[in-house]
Amino acid sequence: MSNKRVFISAILAGICIGIGGTVYLSLDNKVLGSLFFTIGLLTICSHGLHLYTSKVCYIFDYDSKYKLQVPMIWTGNLIGTGLVAFLVRMTRLAEKLVPAAEKLCSTKLADEYISLFILGMLCNVMIYIAVDGYNKIEMEIGKYSSLCLGVMVFIICGFEHSIADMFYFWVKGGYTVEVIVRLLVITVGNAVGGIMFHNAKKYMASLK
Repeated sequence: MSNKRVFISAILAGICIGIGGTVYLSLDNKVLGSLFFTIGLLTICSHGLHLYTSKVCYIFDYDSKYKLQVPMIWTGNLIGTGLVAFLVRMTRLAEKLVPAAEKLCSTKLADEYISLFILGMLCNVMIYIAVDGYNKIEMEIGKYSSLCLGVMVFIICGFEHSIADMFYFWVKGGYTVEVIVRLLVITVGNAVGGIMFHNAKKYMASLK
């Protein structure tokens, strides 16, 4: 796939996560919010869109072109989440969503870097389980259960998903140097968690 198509696909994926984040911020019940957030990843997987947290897991399975596209996907996701946040902030929904995002982001800004990194790692273990299950499980109920439960677990546990966090910080009202640093720490944590779990599974499969 050309870089241009990948970039547009990444923007669309960011929009999907932004919509998932919107419904999550709209609901006071965390369990229900996590359930309906799954519409984002469900749409992404169903339509083959490019999401950083799923694509980075397989970065060592492909050639240099794929590796170079991963930062492009992250950037496209950033733009997509920003577009949804910009639009939402122009509507009556902002009255509820902005305070909710501020509360959520305050926790992330008060956290230690090592904590954000570890929570990012654990998040992408769940994302890998969700996406790999969706791709490999043949039964429909298993395919969609894997996707939904993987997303719900990472949200309920409070694990850090870099692309969802992009959206929450956009809704809160923009980025500072501190926000960018924390987002990058979470981004690296996501990469480490997903890559390690995927490659540990591959190594296990190679053993007799």
